[in-house]
Amino acid sequence: METFKFNLTGPTAMDLLLSRRSCPARAMTGPGPSAGQLADILQAGARVPDHGKLSPWRFIVFEGEGRGRFAEILKNVLSQDGMAARQVEEWLTRVTAAPVIIGVVSRAQESIKIPVWEQELSVGAACQNILIAAHAMGFVGNWLTEWYSYHPVVKQEIGLIPGERMAGFIYIGTPGQELQERARPDMSAIVTRF
Repeated sequence: METFKFNLTGPTAMDLLLSRRSCPARAMTGPGPSAGQLADILQAGARVPDHGKLSPWRFIVFEGEGRGRFAEILKNVLSQDGMAARQVEEWLTRVTAAPVIIGVVSRAQESIKIPVWEQELSVGAACQNILIAAHAMGFVGNWLTEWYSYHPVVKQEIGLIPGERMAGFIYIGTPGQELQERARPDMSAIVTRF
């Protein structure tokens, strides 16, 4: 039987959940997670509720030269679509600023016992766990979809197969600017009791 050890000296899980916030991807800088930290972040992403043990997600890691290859794919698609060079460069800044990008792919399947909706919720939970794990290690994250999550050429070039969809791209790095807190929902407006 596996025993668990808890770190009682660092921030609590509630501290992390209540303090997590996004940093714009284009405002990120290095350092990013080490190989060991990234492995732990991905492991955390895979430890989510998963009815039927389907693992209805997979991860594509873009780092180092991989970010450059991803940027080149986007540049080619944008250029073919007629976007001005200045606008192309603005988009490329986003995918080259953060040291690590994790593409989260939804592999939800129809025609099985587990509803697609439940599988997609598991994919979303994987994204949130990745963000919380990165935050726990002192990094910032930003979960974005953007146009390239849906573009058929981009999806094909990064290795998606028919039936797979991008849940989004999670950018991880160090903030290059001071993070600003944003307005949060008024809890009395979104909580009811039955």
